[in-house]
Amino acid sequence: MSTQLKVDVRGLSCPEPVIRVKKAIEANPGEPLTVLCDSFVSAENIRRLSGSLGYNCETTENNDEFVLTITKKV
Repeated sequence: MSTQLKVDVRGLSCPEPVIRVKKAIEANPGEPLTVLCDSFVSAENIRRLSGSLGYNCETTENNDEFVLTITKKV
């Protein structure tokens, strides 16, 4: 049983959230990743990054917080 990797970038300013997510993707290639984020701009940048690396990114928003679920494109 594997646990899904989570990265919490709430409270961080760009480019730090993108850097942390990129490192997590590179350290765990192909593994699903959940990102907790509290900035629309950071969420957009993470979505762009994940797409450029060949990943899908689904986003849900709840009270100014974003949960991004990143999975490898098949």
